[in-house]
Amino acid sequence: MLRLRACCRTARAYTSAAQRLASCTAEDMTDIDYLVIGGGVVGLAIGRQLAARPATSTLVVDKNRQLGMETSSRNSEVIHAGIHYPASSLRTKLCIEGKHLLYDYCHQHAVPHSKIGKWVVAQDDPQTERLHTLAHHCADVGVPAQLLGRAHTAAEEPCVRASAVLASPTTGIVDSHALMLALLQDLRDRSADYAPCAEVLAIYGETGGGYRVLVATGDSDTPYMAIHARAVVNAAGLWADRIANMLVSESHEWRTKYRLHFAKGCYYAYTPASDATPITVRRLVYPIPDRHATSLGTHLTLDMAGAIRFGPDLEWISSNADYAVDSAESTRSAAAAAIATYLPQIRAQDLSPDYAGIRPKLQPPGGAFRDFVVQEESAAGFPAFVNLVGIESPGLTASLAIARMVDGLLH
Repeated sequence: MLRLRACCRTARAYTSAAQRLASCTAEDMTDIDYLVIGGGVVGLAIGRQLAARPATSTLVVDKNRQLGMETSSRNSEVIHAGIHYPASSLRTKLCIEGKHLLYDYCHQHAVPHSKIGKWVVAQDDPQTERLHTLAHHCADVGVPAQLLGRAHTAAEEPCVRASAVLASPTTGIVDSHALMLALLQDLRDRSADYAPCAEVLAIYGETGGGYRVLVATGDSDTPYMAIHARAVVNAAGLWADRIANMLVSESHEWRTKYRLHFAKGCYYAYTPASDATPITVRRLVYPIPDRHATSLGTHLTLDMAGAIRFGPDLEWISSNADYAVDSAESTRSAAAAAIATYLPQIRAQDLSPDYAGIRPKLQPPGGAFRDFVVQEESAAGFPAFVNLVGIESPGLTASLAIARMVDGLLH
């Protein structure tokens, strides 16, 4: 267990977090080997991975009071197969590798999960052509998939409308909260630490190597702590660009290169009225995604209890903290219309606004596909600093593979 020291106890007024950090002495510093910023599923997986290195110290910090309160807990909880992104992309590579690692991890640690499969459904000839293209892509990247015709799909899922289907048998679902708790326990079992309510305020790269980091604790007795870390991993999700920018000048290329855009998606619970036609499904159902992979569409997912939910829709927002769920009738009707393309029995009155998530995207609205950034920044003058930017879907699936990659970049 690390002994975290309070810093800057004097009554002096500081004009900035950077000035406060600069004033901290060596005696104020908590020395560690690895600092991971961000306590979502990716940050926890990285902390767990790094903590396995002998005779080292690892600390994961998160500004929230509980682990995974942002993107990691506000998603579809899907274990993706790795079929929707370019073959050469990190998203595809890490998703496929991470999928196998995650199924194994969940089995070994009794994390609730199920490999229930997914259908991607086409409704007309142009969509069917795109489905065939997707099937060829699956073959190219080595992911199992099977094209199914109308007769087969009607027998398998009578509630689902589709002229053709691409079946993905390795897609599944997972209890993301149970997964994060398992990763946290693993991390602690390896003598690493996790600090909630710990917000990074400033980072300074030292000439002799390593980084000074100032953290606000929210504790009135010890409001700040200063950390000296040999290596830092920025896994801050929705805040990753802001963390990266703490290291660089106002004119540095990172401020454009790593700028995040925020895509909010609302989810809807299926709460049928007494006069509703019952809907039953046995697998996930996805429409054809948009060509830039900005969104996989308002899809049907199942939770571990078998309850149906739909989402996410897509709304570009300026804030990375706006989780308000739009309960307007027009919004619910639009969601129902999108769902009805493949589930014609659905009605707006059968949907209840449930929760919202925000995806940190590198591509702007209408922009072309942008890949994950997992970059050790020696070339930019910041050795042993790893930026993870734009880690959205399939980040949960890829988390253990991302952790292995980060470990490799640092060693």
